[in-house]
Amino acid sequence: MAASAEQGALWFRRFVPGGEGAPVRLVCLPHAGGSATYFLPFARAHGTRVDVLSVQYPGRQDRRMEPCIDEMGALADAAFAALGPYLDRPVALFGHSMGATLGFELARRIQGVPDATVVRLFASGRRAPSRPGGQLVHLFDDDRLLAEVAKLDGTDARVLDDEELMRSALPAIRADYKAAETYRLMEDVRLDCPITALTGADDPKVPREDARAWERHTTAGFDLRVYQGGHFFLTHHWQAIVDLVTEHLGVRART
Repeated sequence: MAASAEQGALWFRRFVPGGEGAPVRLVCLPHAGGSATYFLPFARAHGTRVDVLSVQYPGRQDRRMEPCIDEMGALADAAFAALGPYLDRPVALFGHSMGATLGFELARRIQGVPDATVVRLFASGRRAPSRPGGQLVHLFDDDRLLAEVAKLDGTDARVLDDEELMRSALPAIRADYKAAETYRLMEDVRLDCPITALTGADDPKVPREDARAWERHTTAGFDLRVYQGGHFFLTHHWQAIVDLVTEHLGVRART
């Protein structure tokens, strides 16, 4: 799988220099409407123990001039094509909401690469692929779509109050919601890596049983972790989640 350095620079952000020599890479995949910077505190908390790469989807921030990708398979194919040079060591995937589904699809693709290893998928704030459901938010009008985004409490209040900024982000938000909501798993797929599902105790988007259903998508180990909070529970539990990731990846804790 050939990929250029330019592709990697477009798709991946390394916020902590010096992690390149870490024994494992952690690829972080944002939620619908999100960007790589959402995982900045996560990367900083890991330091150089793990090489944290945050994915920047097209159509936002420094990639705002690129067309958005509104179909999950196409998004996974494009991200996978750029990931090639980073598969030279074991990879873990951490995806939140839409990013969890994308992480699942990336894991499927990486498993087909000789000598590449996915050590674990962390699926946060998302129904299992076998449990589609929910509203078709991508079909809402602009005002209702923005209201839905605000309701989930995952966007900085200063950004929400900037109407011009929020309107400019609408194409990316709508495309991401469409990719997530039209995704359908048409076969019984099981990864050969363990899966850890994470969910908020009060998440209106992910019933507990739908988070637990990730277990059916792995032939390896599974565990479910529940945190206080709603859909963006992880924003308030970064350190606890860093500790969880460190434990599962066998990385020495910071002293």
